[in-house]
This record gives sequence, structure tokens and C-alpha cells, in this order.
Amino acid sequence: MIALWDTTGIDVVKALAAERRSAGGLTSGLALTLIAVVDEKHVREAEAAATIAAQQHPCRLLIIVRRDVLNPNSRLDAEIVVGGRLGPCEAIVMRMHGRLALHAESVAMPLLAPDVPVVTWWHCDPPEGIAYDPLGVVADRRISDAYLSADPTLAVKQRADDYAPGDTDLAWTRLTPWRTLVAGAFEAAPAPAASIAIGAPVGDPSATLLAGWLKARLGVTPTVTPASELASVAVTLANGDQMALEKHGTTAVLRRTGYPDRTLPLMARPLGEELAEELRRIDADQPYAAALEAATGIRGLSERSPTRVHIWHDPALSEPEEEPV
Repeated sequence: MIALWDTTGIDVVKALAAERRSAGGLTSGLALTLIAVVDEKHVREAEAAATIAAQQHPCRLLIIVRRDVLNPNSRLDAEIVVGGRLGPCEAIVMRMHGRLALHAESVAMPLLAPDVPVVTWWHCDPPEGIAYDPLGVVADRRISDAYLSADPTLAVKQRADDYAPGDTDLAWTRLTPWRTLVAGAFEAAPAPAASIAIGAPVGDPSATLLAGWLKARLGVTPTVTPASELASVAVTLANGDQMALEKHGTTAVLRRTGYPDRTLPLMARPLGEELAEELRRIDADQPYAAALEAATGIRGLSERSPTRVHIWHDPALSEPEEEPV
């Protein structure tokens, strides 16, 4: 590992090149550049997740930690790790202090691996408008996490307001096991759905997106009954038959009228595997867009332009003026 304190972007580029030569790294072996915008307390968690994801998608990981953006004194600290404990991953942790943090792209862009896609992942409270953030503009794919927002319910609405093809959210990714089981259960359904009930916490972003997905696919608006976690999906078919998936620990029990109960796996996945799933595709996630449309009532998401236009927002301008003493 190389540590650079109070450094410059040029010195970081030079140090990365030197470390790669020392480690025998090959740029051609990288599948993508992953930019992770992270709070300080989540840096090691992001590194661990990227290490798991890099086993399937070797990447250059740029972790950006923004600190005290209103401070007029800027400073850049960086840590560079190539291979080793990170596996097939090159990582640069950049702590940007002061106004430099508002121009993170000026340091990150020279570090992008050549000729590979760019993915930006916000492992922190997602920005209200990704278009405000230049790190979202440069990315082919943008990953947020509504669960890390101060208001997860509002975050889902903001993702629809600001949606462009290429956006996704890990609250949606966590639904993959549920969607797989529900879709499999409907393969043998003798009639269309008449009503759907989801057992989940009120305002849970994954439950909101699951309800949107079911509404988009089945044309039925689900109701949500309070539960401590996303615990069940119960469907009444048009012919009166019942079908339900109920979570019990790491399994789910599928109950259907006229069939014996079945126990199916429903395990929570580590963050790295969820991230790896989203890194498998760079094109637009149309089922996510459809679920987001149905969940929020905002139409035409898939028809929006995938091109982002950067709108720079200076947080200092929104600060209240100090009253004279």
C-alpha cells in the first residue's frame, strides 16, 4: 500500500502507475472502473464489497470520501492498493477535504481505466439529483441505495424524479430472490391474480419496489400489511385459489391451493454479491424502471435520454447568512 498525504491528482496518477508496475498489473485485465462515493465510516465495508464483486468483475476501484466541503482550504489524501488483500482489484481511497470535494471529478477522471465502462456507486445517502453530481454524469451505470437515505420513502420518489436509463438501486437488487420465487410460483398459476398482499414494514423501499413490480407485471395494485421485515407475499387468484410465500429465516414456504407446501431457499446475500449482480449489466434495467414507474406514478422513465447533463450545485449558496453581531 502507498499512502500519500496532502498530495495532488498528478502525484496519485504517478503513484498508481508505479504500484501497478511493481505488482505486475495489466490494465487490459480490468472489466470496469467502479467509483464509490462513501462516508468515512463505510470505507472498509465498501472495500470488502468491492473485493467480492471484483472476483467476478476485475475493476479499478476509486473510493471518494468527501469531508467538510464548505472549508475553503482544500487537501487530498490518498491510499493506493493494487491486488493483495483486494484480489483482482486496484483500489484508490481518496479523502477530499474542503472545496476540492465539490470537484471530485477533476481527480477521478484521470484515474479511470481506459476503454472500459464506468459505474458510480453511492454507498451513502444518495444525492437528491444525481445530475448535480459530476461523478454520475461520467458513469455508464449509477447505483444508489435507498436504505442509506435519511428518508428511504422519499429516496424512491427522488430516484424516479431523477431517473435516466442506467440508474438502479440496491433496494431493488435485494428483491432478486423474492422476484425469482414469485415468478416461479406463477408458472403454474391456473388463473390471473385478483388481489395481492405484501407483509413488510411501512415505507420499506424494497417492499415499495416489489409492489411496483407486481403491479407492472400483473396489473394489480398490492396492499402492504405491517410486518417487522419483508416477510410474505400472498396472492388471491381470480378463480379463488390462494398462493403465498412466507419467509422463515433463510427459507420461504410456498403454499398453494391443491398442492403440498414447499420449502425454498431465501437467503440474504452479502453486499458484495448484490453489487456484483448490478455490475453484470451496463445497459438499462427496464424491469426496475417499470417497477419504479408503477410505485411512484411517474411515467415515461424508459423513454428518457440516458445522457446526463451536469448541473453544478454549490452547497455554500444554500447556507443561511450569519446575522451580524
